[in-house]
Amino acid sequence: MPKKILIIRFSSIGDIVLTSPVVRCLYRQGGDVEIHYLTKRKFSAIAENNPYIRKVYSIESRVAEVMPFLKAESYDLILDLHNNLRSLQVILGLMKPFRRFNKLNFRKWLLVRFKARLMPPVHIVDRYMQTVKHLGITNDGQGLDFFVPPDGEVDLNQLPAPFRNGYIGFVIGGNHKTKILPAEKVLEVCRGLDFPVVLLGGPEDAEQGEQIASVTGLTAYNACGKFSLMQSASLVKQARLIITNDTGLMHMAAAFRKPVISVWGNTVPELGMFPYLPEAVPQLISEVSGLKCRPCSKIGFAVCPEKHFRCMLDQNTAKMVDFAKEHSR
Repeated sequence: MPKKILIIRFSSIGDIVLTSPVVRCLYRQGGDVEIHYLTKRKFSAIAENNPYIRKVYSIESRVAEVMPFLKAESYDLILDLHNNLRSLQVILGLMKPFRRFNKLNFRKWLLVRFKARLMPPVHIVDRYMQTVKHLGITNDGQGLDFFVPPDGEVDLNQLPAPFRNGYIGFVIGGNHKTKILPAEKVLEVCRGLDFPVVLLGGPEDAEQGEQIASVTGLTAYNACGKFSLMQSASLVKQARLIITNDTGLMHMAAAFRKPVISVWGNTVPELGMFPYLPEAVPQLISEVSGLKCRPCSKIGFAVCPEKHFRCMLDQNTAKMVDFAKEHSR
């Protein structure tokens, strides 16, 4: 068993969270193995708060920023869970044994371009785990990890009174518009719930969150842009249930074993990045089936390429409401 291992995953929030089972299983099953992690600086806190990781290196943009330090570590093995040009530069620079995660980019391209369903029915976490199979490391079935530091925990007494005794978290943001449930559909869900809703997202989602929260008759609190990443994670952790677009907070919710409603627009669960939850935790994957244009991208667009946006506008919000009512008690 290697004594010192470097794991590489530069971005982004959800992708880093999805590597956490590899980290945990290596730590628990690898004897006295020492695990280091290389990522981008803006995501480094996710790895730094993981107790299974001994040391975190981070970059702004170039691996040259840390190569002298990495060379001094004399790693026994490199696990490249990103598999891009930057991670290849690290491998070539260190000249140590390595394993690279297979991104299956050609199969993804076939799925997006020709709708050829050739992706294996295997979650990306289990494909990450293949990189340590040769070490005798197996998946412990414990799901994802996310660790909120004490100074990141949110005291619910900071929230308005109606939200202190329980709420549903609704992640309204996302990196691409075609992955975001439109505000009118969010309102349909919120109107159907008989439970307070905390709207979650970044500063870029604050205006839309305010518009939703201000609608008469809704018990909704706009938390978008008001809390740090770790504080937002704390709000996810303390929610009864999470409704979310395909985004990083979705994977945080899975790490906290929350019942999850994941909403899929232009992307599809077949890409292998749906919520990675133990079987005992209920989840609803909400998507519009039968659209010949889905998936139109493995990432997303600023506008619907087909101009109709049916993958989101035809979402069954009544089904979401029924699931939320059943599993948020």
